[in-house]
Amino acid sequence: MRLNDPLVTSFLYQDKKYPIDLAFDNVLDVFDVLGDKTLREQEKAEICLALLLNESFKGHEAIKIWNFIYESIIKIESKQPIEYDLKGNPLPVQEEDTKSLINLDKDAEYIFASFKQAYNMNLLEQQGKLHWHEFQALLNGLPSDTIMQRVIQIRMWKPSKGESSEYQQAMKRLQKVYALDDGDVEEVD
Repeated sequence: MRLNDPLVTSFLYQDKKYPIDLAFDNVLDVFDVLGDKTLREQEKAEICLALLLNESFKGHEAIKIWNFIYESIIKIESKQPIEYDLKGNPLPVQEEDTKSLINLDKDAEYIFASFKQAYNMNLLEQQGKLHWHEFQALLNGLPSDTIMQRVIQIRMWKPSKGESSEYQQAMKRLQKVYALDDGDVEEVD
């Protein structure tokens, strides 16, 4: 997202301009389709295009245009910020833990509550209105005192020296409560 660029409401593909509906709830429906294990890749592409473009595409053409839309417009990239030392030199990039800290489906209630708390925004009232890129920016910018950010902090927590065993036990229990997958958390002693 760039502040000096307009929000994407259309795109050019092979010299043809297509209008695209990138309301956040529509994009979330697209992610539901992509997660459906009963559909083949071609079917997913065709359904996603019908949702976003309100137009029907079939076969290989559907896959090509879907891949273009996904890569250039929808894909969520997590970019690790560049950190600098005191002299302004870039520090070596550390391997990022690729474990997901948020799930748009499982964390829906926390996201809803956090948007209401932080922005006084009812996401249900924003369906069909709030653009996907705006939604992403607001989600990424949630203040640390919101429930979603607190859940992320719990998921990211790792034991460190100086913490009491009671605190570590409590945090491990919370990690188990807020885990995205059953295998995400080690057993509580």
